[in-house]
Amino acid sequence: MFWNPATITDIPGIHSEWDVSGIFPSADLKAVAPTPTLGFGNAGDIGMAGGLAAAYPSYQFNDNLWLGLATTSPYGLSTKTNFNWAGQVYGRSARIVSFDGTPTIGWKVNDWISVGAGVTVEYLNVRLTRALGVLPNTPSAILEGDNVGVGYALGATFKPLPWTEIGIGFRSSIHHQLDGTLTAPPAPGFPILSLPAKANINTPEDVTLGLRQRISPQWTLLAGLEWTNWSRLNIVPVTTLGVPATALPLQYKDGYMASVGAEYEWSPLLTFRAGLGYEWSPIDTANRQVFIPDNNRIWTSIGATYHWSEKLSFDVSYAHLFPGSPRLQIVPGSAQYVGVPFFGKADASINIVSASFKYRWDDPTKTIPVTQPIIRKD
Repeated sequence: MFWNPATITDIPGIHSEWDVSGIFPSADLKAVAPTPTLGFGNAGDIGMAGGLAAAYPSYQFNDNLWLGLATTSPYGLSTKTNFNWAGQVYGRSARIVSFDGTPTIGWKVNDWISVGAGVTVEYLNVRLTRALGVLPNTPSAILEGDNVGVGYALGATFKPLPWTEIGIGFRSSIHHQLDGTLTAPPAPGFPILSLPAKANINTPEDVTLGLRQRISPQWTLLAGLEWTNWSRLNIVPVTTLGVPATALPLQYKDGYMASVGAEYEWSPLLTFRAGLGYEWSPIDTANRQVFIPDNNRIWTSIGATYHWSEKLSFDVSYAHLFPGSPRLQIVPGSAQYVGVPFFGKADASINIVSASFKYRWDDPTKTIPVTQPIIRKD
């Protein structure tokens, strides 16, 4: 439902799904020569663990019409460096939190075509800090703001053959005018001043294409492609009292991901699955920042589904991401540069553990809609 609202038509009856994921990143960020502030130390492990939850209730009205609601957290990030370190003028901490809800409608046109659409209401909160100078214990500038924006999602699924399913989904950009504050002392030794701040951010569009091909009663092959228009996030001006104050020099490129996987039905009660993916990050050496040392990465994952009964099932999965050792280079000519060259390297990895359970509230043995008995009163 999140990626493709048309998939709601594959969920019969009155259904609920609850998901929770634990994200455990590690990114040991070090300054390297010829950084002039090298003696002030390293950032340490800036990755911070977090948890995400999602829910997907749905209701089948009849053979053609479904309604549902997807509640998710599409964007999230939390990193924190040592307070005093060599690159503190480029970042001390970052926190990005989002929550959204997408009321969804799905229509089964016929046995092999379904379409879906949803309206997304999204809350976004951002908080960034960085040092105002290179010396230890220099005060931080703090930029924070939040906003609620609206977008939409579209999707379609096609089943041209009994064992073949193709899906395409689209999630729109959402405009956020972040309202918040910019907090910092105007000069060393002065009291901290907090001013109202505004920044306009457009989240990226996302297009996904998926293929599900069953090749035997036990084996199913999977494949996916994803494009994310991260290049929408360029240089984001920040204004205070209507006057330009600073900017977020993101300058992202577009992101892509390709993945393959397989499912094996061990028994009617138990299914195993595994997958492998490669993600081209929108971040490279030219635009990499100390609070997001992202890189191209390999995804590996395993999982399983257990059907406790006709109504209740459980899912578990584990994914490990290999982003390698991204390098940072902030030098004259870079949009991030504020007068101090910085060179760095991050040794990073990410582990994600997820679990969910699904429950069908109606009677699976009865048709939708339920036929009521005719009672004659002669």
